[in-house]
Amino acid sequence: MDEINVSQINIEDPRSQALQAMAASLPTNTWNENAEFVSSLKEKIKSHSLGNNKIIEALSDGKFGHEQVEKIHLEYRHAIVQIFTDALLMAQFQTRQLEPRLAPGEKMAPRVLLTLNILDEFGYTPGVSEIGYYKGHHEYSHYVLYEKLLSELGISAQDRNEHKSSDISKQVRAFLENTFNDYASIVALLAVAEEQVILFSPPLRKSVAHLNQDVTKGYYRVHGTTTDADTDGADDDHEDDLWAALAQACTKENYESITSLCLSYCDLWDEFWNHQLIEHSKKTEAREEAVS
Repeated sequence: MDEINVSQINIEDPRSQALQAMAASLPTNTWNENAEFVSSLKEKIKSHSLGNNKIIEALSDGKFGHEQVEKIHLEYRHAIVQIFTDALLMAQFQTRQLEPRLAPGEKMAPRVLLTLNILDEFGYTPGVSEIGYYKGHHEYSHYVLYEKLLSELGISAQDRNEHKSSDISKQVRAFLENTFNDYASIVALLAVAEEQVILFSPPLRKSVAHLNQDVTKGYYRVHGTTTDADTDGADDDHEDDLWAALAQACTKENYESITSLCLSYCDLWDEFWNHQLIEHSKKTEAREEAVS
């Protein structure tokens, strides 16, 4: 590793600096090949049926009553919300798998990107506080905000503890957890998870708004893209960073297995949302028939 002149380091934009360092950590032709693979994989994911799941419209149009929205949020909690930071922290730890293949210290650039995602998840905001320290509070962490959302929906701690998660919710959760020992697999599935969050946070937000709940603050305020004027989210940046981490981590030998892994995860999420649609549409129809 070349000696670094600390006085010449640009500390103003750690994200772009980390992305540049990751690209420079591989031979140019290898990085370009991996980046092309990742780009192709992203297109396959974007064309997956998950992106057109019928529940997106149903949630957006307020087709579900309070009880259904509660149950959907409990299912979503089990499938991804409870373990998302677990997966990020495991990915950060498993960057050590890069070291035998790359130069010493190259694991730190993706760790910086994962840290930026984790800081966001933990409730930190950019800037320096009045006392010259970090700005943030654990009460603003996304997981805590989600639990507060459940409380606002009237879901008690007992309700949460006694909720019997569906088989598909358990499968979605286990699929991600089963990658915790493999760095490339974790970052690939985390990137898919971010895409899923981008797709489904807006309709979920609308489903809650249809219940006359305030979605201008809290959990749904911090989930969205950098181009979304109604949120303070940066899920698109986080997704891009994870794809870049995959471009650094993958090799030609695992292109096929990573593709299969990501598409299988999309299949499970599609099944998860289909289950929610079928399960709760039945209750909606029964309620409408009772009223008529």
